[in-house]
Amino acid sequence: MSSSIAEFGRQNTLYKRRNIVNRIMLVLSMATLAFGLFWLFWIILTLLMKGGGALSLTLFTQETPPPGQAGGLMNAIMGSVMMAGVGTLIGTPIGILAGTYLAEYGQRGWLAPATRFLNDVLLSAPSIVIGLFIYAVYVAQVGHYSGWAGAVALSILVIPVVVRTTDNMLLLVPNSLREATAALGCPKWRMIVLVCYRAAKSGIITGVLLAIARIAGETAPLLFTALSNQFMSWDMNAPMANLPVVIYQYAASPFPDWNRLAWAGAALITLLVLGINILARSMFRKQ
Repeated sequence: MSSSIAEFGRQNTLYKRRNIVNRIMLVLSMATLAFGLFWLFWIILTLLMKGGGALSLTLFTQETPPPGQAGGLMNAIMGSVMMAGVGTLIGTPIGILAGTYLAEYGQRGWLAPATRFLNDVLLSAPSIVIGLFIYAVYVAQVGHYSGWAGAVALSILVIPVVVRTTDNMLLLVPNSLREATAALGCPKWRMIVLVCYRAAKSGIITGVLLAIARIAGETAPLLFTALSNQFMSWDMNAPMANLPVVIYQYAASPFPDWNRLAWAGAALITLLVLGINILARSMFRKQ
């Protein structure tokens, strides 16, 4: 009887200790969450307070102005859309095909592990290194900045994100689906297109959206490739305005009207990236 009471006391003490540790960790976790959300909301609130006044129709319908005059960011917005769109169109197919090889054909040998390692290195590489690379191999050779150079630099940033996401999503597809398809005599390429891609569709699209969110605010690679343009230009073979570089230039200027446009551009990019991430998370949750 006494041994049972002693055992119950030890279990009760252990339960109390674990309960105390659990509450401490819960409080620390909530404090960390509140700390992160505080800075996030502060950044968004600051952007909206300083740039919200300039978020109007004029921002999307007028070109960047000279100092002291009213204007907008139409040329910078369109330049960013064009270069990000072309970069996504170039990088997405390459990333999906490379991720497909890693997941479906790279089970043996050294090529797939080496590719995954190099992809991780490229995924964490500073974007300014990508910009300098494109400057050396393209811009310096043709002798001028261009929107094409900016799009190629952004496509290189898109590829590793799409490769990683496609690889991971295809690996989550149950092998029973592949085996059932093979049992019906379906070729492997058709199985990948009709079964694996459909099963991993939401995850792959999520990776593409996250890649777009990453390149939306990249400044360093565009400084060395597309530079900027004060006027509206549809020529991808010439310097092209873009939001990140315009924000960088206008934020460092001594003119208050340019500073307001810089804050408005920063708020626009932040809201765009936030919206894309929310969309990507919702799509991933539905998978």
